[in-house]
Amino acid sequence: MQFSIAREPLLEALQKVAGVIERRSTLPILANVLLRVRDEHLTLIGTDLEIELITHTEASVPSGEGETTVPARKLLDICRLLPSGIRLECTLKDGKTLEVKAGRSRFALATLPSDNFPEFSLHGEETRAQLSGEALRKLFAKTMYAMAQQDVRFYLNGLLLELDGPHIRTVASDGHRLAWCEHALEAPVDGTHQPILPRKGVQELFRLLEGEEVVQLRLTASNIRLELPSAVFSAKLIDSRYPDYRRVFPEQVNRFVSCDRLALKEAIGRVSILSNEQYRGIRLDVSSNLLRLSAHNPDQEEAEEEVEVLYEGEPFTVGFNAAYLADAVSHLDAETIRLGFADPSLSCLAEDPEDPSIRYLVMPMRL
Repeated sequence: MQFSIAREPLLEALQKVAGVIERRSTLPILANVLLRVRDEHLTLIGTDLEIELITHTEASVPSGEGETTVPARKLLDICRLLPSGIRLECTLKDGKTLEVKAGRSRFALATLPSDNFPEFSLHGEETRAQLSGEALRKLFAKTMYAMAQQDVRFYLNGLLLELDGPHIRTVASDGHRLAWCEHALEAPVDGTHQPILPRKGVQELFRLLEGEEVVQLRLTASNIRLELPSAVFSAKLIDSRYPDYRRVFPEQVNRFVSCDRLALKEAIGRVSILSNEQYRGIRLDVSSNLLRLSAHNPDQEEAEEEVEVLYEGEPFTVGFNAAYLADAVSHLDAETIRLGFADPSLSCLAEDPEDPSIRYLVMPMRL
């Protein structure tokens, strides 16, 4: 196997693939990237057995087809430190070593046989959908922050990607808050499908989506594959059923508070400085056209700030985790947002009055 390639396209492809490869693995081959030369193209494949990423780039292939695996991080570091504009000449020697020549530099990387490299395959009935990369990136950007981290309810550590007729939705929750975003599909799908993507897969896919145009989505009972113009992403789904998130949203929201988003965000940030460092609780006192935020801590320190709002109704008081409320406010785009409260729980529904496709729910806390 022999091929020649410019540094820049190889570096770009390696940077994409390296994100899914584990630095430390019990299987040595999982630290390697598969290099496959065929039809004047170089294919790179990386996997950690749960996620797989395939990228393609053009290369000059003077002699036939071939494939091997080499240490991904070492090859990435070599490409990163080589000067710009240089060309790499790669040759597989005796099936055991990949020789890399670039200008006056020469490297010999140990290889492992590609026969032992695990590759994903889709089995069973498929559901297909298509949407723009920009739309999918927005769905992730607006919800992935609410995923749990290392929760014993392992399905909360991922992201629900719901396909429901003409719509696609992403839902994330850690049990204390919930983020929901919806977008219209280019063509409706049959039935309702609720795959749960693993956390790492969501993060890597979000990184890949920038600048992508059209995404082809293929879904089976246990795997998902997204075909992007520059890569093919596959992941094993979390084997569980996501809770019925619709039951969490209040049926009747009868108290609406409208306010300037930036003013509220900054006020939350300032008041939370003197909140309890462990619980991060802040108090909201809502009265006619006025929202008073306050916090205190065990050191007898206090903070208080007032924000002008639009509200006509009975005064009420509720407490929230400052970070959770700030996250919800930060991920809305409108200048003026609306906070909805329902009895008796007084959970907060944060939304953009002009954009019903994004909704955030923050559960209250006792202060």
